[in-house]
Amino acid sequence: MAVTEPAPAAVSAGHSAAHEGILRRQSARESAARTYARALPIVPVRARGLTIEGADGQRYLDCLSGAGTLALGHNHPVVLDAIRKVLDSGAPLHVLDLATPVKDAFTTELFGTLPRGLADRARIQFCGPAGTDAVEAALKLVRTATGRDGMLAFTGAYHGMTSGALEASGGASDVRVARLPYPQDYHCPFGIGGADGAELAARWTESLLDDPKSGVPHPAGMILEPVQGEGGVIPAPDDWLRRMREITAARSIPLIADEVQTGVGRTGTFWAVEHSGVVPDVMVLSKAIGGSLPLAVVVYRDDLDVWPPGAHAGTFRGNQLAMAAGAATLAYVRENGLAERAGVLGTRMLAQLRSLAAEHPCIGDVRGRGLMIGVELVDPAAADRPGQGARLVSHVPVPSAGGPGTPGGSTGPLALALDRSPRPLPPAPELAAAVQRECLRRGLIVELGGRHSSVVRLLPPLTITDEQAAAILDRLADALSAAVRRHPG
Repeated sequence: MAVTEPAPAAVSAGHSAAHEGILRRQSARESAARTYARALPIVPVRARGLTIEGADGQRYLDCLSGAGTLALGHNHPVVLDAIRKVLDSGAPLHVLDLATPVKDAFTTELFGTLPRGLADRARIQFCGPAGTDAVEAALKLVRTATGRDGMLAFTGAYHGMTSGALEASGGASDVRVARLPYPQDYHCPFGIGGADGAELAARWTESLLDDPKSGVPHPAGMILEPVQGEGGVIPAPDDWLRRMREITAARSIPLIADEVQTGVGRTGTFWAVEHSGVVPDVMVLSKAIGGSLPLAVVVYRDDLDVWPPGAHAGTFRGNQLAMAAGAATLAYVRENGLAERAGVLGTRMLAQLRSLAAEHPCIGDVRGRGLMIGVELVDPAAADRPGQGARLVSHVPVPSAGGPGTPGGSTGPLALALDRSPRPLPPAPELAAAVQRECLRRGLIVELGGRHSSVVRLLPPLTITDEQAAAILDRLADALSAAVRRHPG
């Protein structure tokens, strides 16, 4: 429904006292590891769709959506109805991994959405309730199936907070994980971006795998995100993703697609790998598949299903309420074309944000796919500093099918040239934090991400209207202007 979202409401003394008391007790009792609560000092008490109401009486447009969990927004009627039906039926809520009608319905709906080529020969493992547990299961699966130990992962990756997931992420290192360059335009690891940068990243991967002196033994699998979320909203180029599929298939390396945040229509297709036509061997799914409740699964090709009973278990892998809410969410997204709608609306929002960038030199880059959007903030005052005027660029000759020595083929080492276009400006994490605060003052909840927490991230529900999208962008633009005035750099 098209509703004009209200600005933050006036705060009564009673509301304010309750709000502040809850926040004080949280600060005194909860772990120092808490995260969102530090940047977003609100106390949600009611929510519907895009809107959250806090204990202080203020209302907010929620562009965090439970870190992408709420595909349909807060308390969508079809989700609430599915949960009530299970509660009213008297069905057991905790069943470990036993078969139930609710689980059967969820699995049937999920399999009906999977990429063609995987659905007809898929197996599913229900894991613990978090996406990181599903990542652990996927790593264990490919190691068991291949008899190998090492993994390939990418710079900027985020796959969860358990030890194995952290090994595959950019926040930790392990001798079993080889880190590969993830292609991107704005911060290209090779300084060129575009198709040439992606080609060089693919060649790097091939060289590492085929060079017996690379120090990387034949791996058990490769794990990647079709769009890096926590890494700063970086979509993988479609051609590069197809190359990763070709490289892994040719070397019998299972390809794991982490669709925890990108899945269920978020990027404009039901699963983000569908943009490139890639069919992975393993998919890690969580967040939106539970319809706002904890649920995580691994879906994989049947020939990988060689692990013994109990190889990966979990007490809370049979969450019936989550499966009911998830089946309702999957069906609603599919039946109402919300993935396609996310693609259209996301393209429009990206265009409007790029117009905003033309007015603000502190916006270094705007990128995303569907309703997974990032705005990277930079320090424009650094433009005249030494080293910002030029960058060294590798021009990569692409060999023809005939190889070296044939017309148009590669004939020698990489050529180097000096590109006079400016380097990306340094990140501005303090400005990004200021924008987040100014957004909150205007009743807009956004998340920060990227290498230096300098990317303002938008993950609105797939159900937002055009009017609500306009309200989000208006508040963000106003918050940016206010933050720039208060933090001129």
